Amino acid sequence: MSRTVLKVNNINVFYGQIQALYDVCLEVHEGKIVSFIGANGAGKTTTLKTLSNLIKAKSGEVIYIDSEGKETDLQQVDAADIIKFGIAHVPEGRQVFANLSVEDNLLLGAYILKDKEKIKENLEEMYGKFPRLLERRKQLAGTLSGGEQQMLAIARALMSNPKFILLDEPSMGLSPILVNEVFDIIKEIKRAGTTVLLVEQNAKMALSISNYAYVLETGKIVLEGHARDLLQNDNVRKAYLGM
Repeated sequence: MSRTVLKVNNINVFYGQIQALYDVCLEVHEGKIVSFIGANGAGKTTTLKTLSNLIKAKSGEVIYIDSEGKETDLQQVDAADIIKFGIAHVPEGRQVFANLSVEDNLLLGAYILKDKEKIKENLEEMYGKFPRLLERRKQLAGTLSGGEQQMLAIARALMSNPKFILLDEPSMGLSPILVNEVFDIIKEIKRAGTTVLLVEQNAKMALSISNYAYVLETGKIVLEGHARDLLQNDNVRKAYLGM
C-alpha cells in the first residue's frame, strides 16, 4: 500500500461567525487521485484553501508527510512557502496573470527553482504537453480562451515540479471536448507519479478517474470510499450523478 502524504485531522473553519467546515478528516496516499464531490457551497474550495493555508482553520491539523517521514503541520507554514514542500495549488477560476504573456506566466510558476537549465527543460516539457500554449507563448494570458487559461494554470503549477497538486474545479465553464482534455491531463499527471487532490463539480468524471473520494455536504464529510464504489452508490448516483 502506498504511504500517506497528507493527513487532515478535525479541521473547523469559520467565515466570521459562520462555520464552513465541521471536523473534516481525510487522508491522501502518494501517487493517487483523491476527489471531493458535493454541491455548490458544500465547502470543497474552502477545504483546498485551508490545506494550502490560504484560510486558517480555527482548530485541527493539516499534516504533510515527506518522503523521509517528517511531519509538518501546514497550518503553521506561511501560505507562500507551501510550494517549498512540493505542493502546488491550481485555484478555482484559473487566476492567470492576464497582463503577462503565456511564457511569463509559466516562468512565474518556476520561481522556486534556481537551476536555469531545469527551468528551460520544464518549459519545453510544458510546451510538449500543451501544444496550444506553445502556439500562444507570446500572447497575453488574458486573451486566451477559458480552456487555454485552464491549461495554462495547470502547466504553471507543474513548472515547480510538484509532488502533490491541488486542483480546484478544473473543468468549470469548459466545453465537453475540453473537459475530456483536462481530465486526460489529470490522468497523465498521476501517471507521472504526482499525487492529485481534485475538487470537481463534474462528479461522474471526477469519480471515473479517482482512486478514492469524499462527499461533502454543508461542510461535513458524509461519505467516503473507493471511487468505483461511490459510482455505484445509489445515494451518490441520485444526488450528484443525475441517475
